[in-house]
Amino acid sequence: METTEIIKPAKAEILKKAKTYITALFEEKLPKQLVYHSFKHTAAVVKEARALGEASLLSEADLEVLTLAAWFHDAGYTEVYDGHEYRSMEMAEQWLTKEGYSTERIAVIKDLIRTTHRDEPAETELQKLLADADMNSMGREDFFANAELLRAEWESTLGKTYSPTEWAESQLDFLLTAKFHSAAAKERYQEQFKENLKEQRKQLKKVEKKTKKKLAEATGNFAEPKRGIETMFRTMYSNHMKLSDMADKKANMMISLNAVLMSVIITYAGAKMGKTAAVDAIFAKNPILAVPMGILLVTALLSVVTAILCAQPDVTSFKWLKRSPQIATNRRVNLLFFGNFSKLSLDDFQSGMGEIMRQKDALYTNMVTDIYYLGDVLTRKYRLLRLSYTIFMVGLILTALSFGIALLYKS
Repeated sequence: METTEIIKPAKAEILKKAKTYITALFEEKLPKQLVYHSFKHTAAVVKEARALGEASLLSEADLEVLTLAAWFHDAGYTEVYDGHEYRSMEMAEQWLTKEGYSTERIAVIKDLIRTTHRDEPAETELQKLLADADMNSMGREDFFANAELLRAEWESTLGKTYSPTEWAESQLDFLLTAKFHSAAAKERYQEQFKENLKEQRKQLKKVEKKTKKKLAEATGNFAEPKRGIETMFRTMYSNHMKLSDMADKKANMMISLNAVLMSVIITYAGAKMGKTAAVDAIFAKNPILAVPMGILLVTALLSVVTAILCAQPDVTSFKWLKRSPQIATNRRVNLLFFGNFSKLSLDDFQSGMGEIMRQKDALYTNMVTDIYYLGDVLTRKYRLLRLSYTIFMVGLILTALSFGIALLYKS
């Protein structure tokens, strides 16, 4: 239904009141995650609705009704997301009735707001103008920026996530199926709309090209080595070497520390056996001090033994290596490690290395095997190192406790 009623000048105040009401409503109740359907969007729809209405030579009465519908068309977002248009109709009716607006015009405004729903048809001229104003973004230069805002809004509000390809495809489908209804909108937006459609096609091609390139890199085979594979092996070898060096340094530290402790304890014990006057006097007064000294000696001995085992070179080898018919491709043989190939004759070793250099699969197999056995050696080293530190820690605690007990016993 369209109205051609002439509006009295006083009635124009209703538009200012509507703007004030919607502004306050959005500031107070509009969810923050609605970054696209914000007050900015509503204000833009109002501006475009007035521009389209003026271009269509609407009467003041029709222009006022169209503008009011534009102000209220997204008011329902403050309470509900899907189907907000129907809630917007109710809110517009309640507010306009309270303001004393005519029932006939309220009915027209409700019909206009209903048209902004995706499943509702636009039949009258006013309905077409509001629907076009609501979708003005697809015919403007900021279409792609607004599209990203809508994408973010859907992700945060509806939980919809899109890959770059999926989003580009959905936007292209939208532009291909969308259309402007009114002659004023076609004249105002059609040129930029075509540019946006053309640009969206370009963006989809770029995204698809990038996706195919990433997929090709991810599925690259060993016959064509990639830089990422080489970097991975280089990093793994470097990390293994650093960890091995760290374990040896910690083991040497434990060996040095416990060797000093054992030297001191043995010196005191030897002095006692030699009946040195000062030492003999100490033990004569409190012979129970021999207990903490004995615990500390055993702790140092066990800790230094496990540390020496940790630092001791470990070479893996296989007695059956010479009998292996396919040395280079055997998954358990590593021709890159001297502990394996030292058992081979020079001819067998040269033959195996030649096979590795001819077959890239064999090369990667040997490198993977080498890393595996390096990790096996590291596991043994760190297990013994942990045992050494644990023995040392427990021994010190027991020594301190026994020494405390000895002091209490003396007192």
